[in-house]
Amino acid sequence: MLLELQNLGKSFGEHEVLKDVNAGVERGDRIGIIGANGTGKTTLLRILCGESLPDAGDAAFGTGVTCGYLEQNARLAPTLDIYATMKLAFAPALDAMQKMDDLQRRLAADPHNTALTEEIAHCTAIVDAMDAYNMDTQIKKVLNGMGFPVDTWVKLAGVLSGGEQTRLRLARLLLERPDLLILDEPTNHLDLETMEWLENYLKTYRGAVLVVSHDRYFLDAVCTRIWELRGKTIKTYRGNYSAYLPQREAADERQQKLHDAAVEKAAKLQDYVDRNLVRASTTKMAQSRRKQLEKLEIVEAPTAEAYELNFRFEYDIEPYDELVIMKNLTVRIGERTLIDALDYTVHRGDKLVIAGPNGTGKSTLLQVLDGKRRPSGGMVRLGSGAKPGVFTQQQAKRAGRVIDAIWNQYPRFTELEVRSHLARFGYRGEEVFKDCATLSGGEMARLRFAELALERPNLMFLDEPTNHLDIFMRETLTDALSAYTGTLLLVTHDRYLMQTLGCPILYLEDGKATFYQNFQKLHDRDTSKQPEPAKQEDKPQKAGYGKEQRRRRAEVRTRLKALETEIEELGAHIVELENEINDPEVLRDHLLLRDKCDELDDSRFHQQELYDEWEKLAEEQDRMDAESDS
Repeated sequence: MLLELQNLGKSFGEHEVLKDVNAGVERGDRIGIIGANGTGKTTLLRILCGESLPDAGDAAFGTGVTCGYLEQNARLAPTLDIYATMKLAFAPALDAMQKMDDLQRRLAADPHNTALTEEIAHCTAIVDAMDAYNMDTQIKKVLNGMGFPVDTWVKLAGVLSGGEQTRLRLARLLLERPDLLILDEPTNHLDLETMEWLENYLKTYRGAVLVVSHDRYFLDAVCTRIWELRGKTIKTYRGNYSAYLPQREAADERQQKLHDAAVEKAAKLQDYVDRNLVRASTTKMAQSRRKQLEKLEIVEAPTAEAYELNFRFEYDIEPYDELVIMKNLTVRIGERTLIDALDYTVHRGDKLVIAGPNGTGKSTLLQVLDGKRRPSGGMVRLGSGAKPGVFTQQQAKRAGRVIDAIWNQYPRFTELEVRSHLARFGYRGEEVFKDCATLSGGEMARLRFAELALERPNLMFLDEPTNHLDIFMRETLTDALSAYTGTLLLVTHDRYLMQTLGCPILYLEDGKATFYQNFQKLHDRDTSKQPEPAKQEDKPQKAGYGKEQRRRRAEVRTRLKALETEIEELGAHIVELENEINDPEVLRDHLLLRDKCDELDDSRFHQQELYDEWEKLAEEQDRMDAESDS
């Protein structure tokens, strides 16, 4: 066990953030921490890294376990260049190598000194553990993977952008290779290629990874377990984010049933007490029921979280079909060309994503399209009837309360109407009276989306709309944008959003603009270039279908039959469990109900594992059948 959390608790004044948190991290774990904004994710990480102390319980690390933490807003030494910053990861090994030189000179003068020999062995172990003799190779590999080409390595850390500093801090942390790697929003400021490289790196990381992320695509690619911070504690789920969703739904259903059963039982006991306590013949029975009632534990109903948001974007004015017209459009930043002589028309109802590596001018291009910048050449024109709405990456701070931001624009709305509208975007209760100047980036974004929904634009320009949003708000926004029937142009690195929209992508890279039909085509761009087919005489002769292939084919066939039988039996057991759970007697016994629901949850999870294995083997069998017939 690398890390064990035991009854962990943390409060800020009267506000309790964490309570009775129990969880553990084993070597090889890839754990994603999710939760709505404000549920204590960063607080938990700060406790684990020793930057904050818990008020109760303990976070116990295993003996000798090393921990590395990537926090969101840390700074680098401004006077060191990129390469020198990376060398800091090898500081213990470099010190050991320098010390070894001195020790070896002393040992040459005193060859029988065992103390010197032991010190040299200790230093050698440090160097070997960090593979310091291959330091340059390791640094080059990570820097290239994290999007730092060779010509940037002499740049001082102090002149890097915030996003570049984040990437460099992450790169250095990866080289330190701690037993437990703790990452807070590591995909912020990363482009597509860098995110993919990081995912592949983390999947083979020798230690454990604990990561806070709102990037569903990243959580699916990397994680083997999910920690959900909810109701001040942690609930653990097996598998990646996609596996977590049905488990969470099943867990909520189970908890709701337990709650309903306990409430029903309490109501019946109370009714009996009320009817029989004053009657002499039944007083003792009523008192007994009252004692049962006092001891009865009412399981809390599932807590309402941010993922219950529900909103849509609609419009009133139907515009002309040709809505965004680009003629010979050229966009430059200084001497660098982003777009050169582009002719393209965005039609009514179209969606277009603008993507590309950091620094390629995506936001600049969007500003040209929405009219905030003049093009370097050619023209951009909006079609007749266009009613644009704009979401910028950095929301300007504003004065007043959240409720006033809506009320000032729509003074005829009643307070109930304003509050009902804001509730759809996560502003409930007293939150509507928060000072806008104190809002976080995510809260500001939600407020702007609330305004956009009321503006009812038929054309939206969105610059990184999912930045700063928690995973539940991201999913709700993705659903809203997918259902939007107006015209949408957006800049994003969010792969799940791109995949869900399924629309064309304008990809900017190295001064070139390339159109891809959809996200899958963009994802496969590196493998899309197939080699020309060889001539018939050049093709190698197909190997015969030998003994090993026949053996494997038989194994697959046998395993498929066994899986089909197991799936059928497990399905019957699941039906049996579902019937038992709905039995009134089981519903009245909340302990038995909880056990049955846990068993049902495990059975469903195992069933999905069997289905996944069956599908893989079925594909393998089809492939072998085709090879055998050819």
